[in-house]
Amino acid sequence: MDRRLPRRIIQLLVSLWMFGVSIGLILRAGLGLPPWDVLHQGLAHRFGLSIGTVVIAVGVLLLLLWIPLREKPGFGTLANTVLIGLSLNWTLSWMPAAHGLAAQIAMLVGGVVLNGIMIASYIGAGMGPGPRDGLMTGLTRVTGRSTRLVRTGIEVAALLAGWALGGTLGVGTMVYALGVGPVAHHFMPILDARPRPAR
Repeated sequence: MDRRLPRRIIQLLVSLWMFGVSIGLILRAGLGLPPWDVLHQGLAHRFGLSIGTVVIAVGVLLLLLWIPLREKPGFGTLANTVLIGLSLNWTLSWMPAAHGLAAQIAMLVGGVVLNGIMIASYIGAGMGPGPRDGLMTGLTRVTGRSTRLVRTGIEVAALLAGWALGGTLGVGTMVYALGVGPVAHHFMPILDARPRPAR
């Protein structure tokens, strides 16, 4: 019996909701989006949907790609697919756009830091990867390529497709790419709630 399970579930749900809030902060900063969200925004513009709805729809489509890759979703996978998009729509319903460069920078940095912490938190809950992460691990296993190469290829493809569709590419995209990894890495040991192997 995993005594940490209640904590893990709460940690998962809170981190996924706040992940959506972090993307809202980055979007309202208006300085450029993370690669996947450039694609989400571009698709939202093209089809006249809210960006959060597109996040959910893309997540569902990616889960379908898991089938030939033989990836297995967990509770966290399904929660990830739905909650981030709902949270993002909710955040954008009340959060105003930043006005002035100082406010834009503050929102961008705050969003990137919060995003990195929430990545560490939902991974630390250990309840299944998100749709985009599962695509990466599945392709890594099937192709035999390195995780870094596969992840970079996927994110570059998402970025270019989103940019072609009108998504916002800018300095914020670079700040996210360089900043989120170190933040997540720093908080991973602190927020790791996964069961420890028996000794």
